[in-house]
Amino acid sequence: IPYMIDLKKKMPEARCLYLGDTEHFPYGEKSVSQIIECSGSAIERIISRWQPKTIIIACNTISVAALDSLRTRFPQVPIVGTVPAVKLAAKFSKNRRIGFLATNAAVNHPYSKKLIEDFASDCTVISRGDPDLIAFIEHDFFIASEAERLEAVKPAVDFFIRNDCDTIILGCTHFTHVASYVQKAAGEGIKVVDSRDGVSNQAIRVELGSCVPVVQDAGTGSEIPDMSFFVTAADDEQEKEYRTLCKNCNIPWGGIL
Repeated sequence: IPYMIDLKKKMPEARCLYLGDTEHFPYGEKSVSQIIECSGSAIERIISRWQPKTIIIACNTISVAALDSLRTRFPQVPIVGTVPAVKLAAKFSKNRRIGFLATNAAVNHPYSKKLIEDFASDCTVISRGDPDLIAFIEHDFFIASEAERLEAVKPAVDFFIRNDCDTIILGCTHFTHVASYVQKAAGEGIKVVDSRDGVSNQAIRVELGSCVPVVQDAGTGSEIPDMSFFVTAADDEQEKEYRTLCKNCNIPWGGIL
């Protein structure tokens, strides 16, 4: 959602919809073949129902593991990926010790290691896969207190402080929700970076300012409110969580696609 909001700030005329693949959550604990299969299924739904002009993969894990495969499978629509901000982190780091906070799949994938080799070869990169923090953000963050949010990010931040990192990469798009809390827990001496700015800029370059005035659902023919939030699966309790998320972010709840 923060990626969608950032894009709208830069390009207000863009019409954006969000689909969270909650049916297959969490992606970070899946094999590469499972990530390719599940993300491909989600994109099929998006294309068949919404006919988008551009798709943003707002997930580092999917982008690292499946972006090339998805672009080959769906050549009819540009797909913009989200990859860990290794290059940006290397630009900011002064002591050349960088923390990389992501899913286990993203941490261990050769693509991430190649990014580090290409853009941070003179740095020591300390990696941490954190499925517990991802689960907290997915299910508890939007009803949690400020103190609970800070407590949730503290184990990861403390880990990087112990390893003398002066920069932390948020290598999972879930973590953009807690970026301010990570920064607060880390203190002024540590820089926290993510991929939001680069992703939204690339989406604008791909889109070239040519936006449709409304988005219609191909299944029902009805107009879909801009910035609507959809998921692929949710029980009653989960739907309450997602409705709360939408209310807090001031975006429409779209339902289950």
